Amino acid sequence: MPDITTAPFLLILTAIAAYLLGAIPFGIAMSRLFGLGDLRQIGSGNIGATNVLRTGNKFAAFLTLIGDAGKGGAAVLIARALLGPDAAQLAGFAAFLGHCFPIYLNFKGGKGVATFLGTLLALFWPAGIAACFTWLVVALIFRISSLAALIAAVMSPIWLAFLGMPNATVFGVALAILILWRHRSNIARLLKGTEPKIGKK
Repeated sequence: MPDITTAPFLLILTAIAAYLLGAIPFGIAMSRLFGLGDLRQIGSGNIGATNVLRTGNKFAAFLTLIGDAGKGGAAVLIARALLGPDAAQLAGFAAFLGHCFPIYLNFKGGKGVATFLGTLLALFWPAGIAACFTWLVVALIFRISSLAALIAAVMSPIWLAFLGMPNATVFGVALAILILWRHRSNIARLLKGTEPKIGKK
């Protein structure tokens, strides 16, 4: 973990602001903007880009991906610029929690993959690129988004440790654990061989 140099009061404010930013449901917004219906009643019911893609609207899915990744990245970059690296990691974690448990949707949110990747890219881009590449390779081979996400998340603390930011490995482990927890139903379907593939409506 990084050295804690920011005042506790400022860290609390950072966590609250980052959580509220992370809680913005871009998937819901895009599905309404493009007239796709209630995203929570489509496919897996998830509010992320993968489920938006199941509607068949690739542009809406792309915008959702950018929005969900961007809010995590923005939280990290703003907190780092204003306060420091300790606030940056806290902001990234809080934004991730906001996406997974958004106050705007009665704490029923997404699984956090795009927000996780955006956060990691902003926090330490070499590890972020490695995680994105891991996701891409697994997705291309198996065509299963959840499997790609799980492997990318599990590998992220390793990328952080070996690519030059070991003080963020605890951060990486915490996010990986939460992603595994949020994907527990996907893991069950993967074990049964019933997990849908990318692009399936």
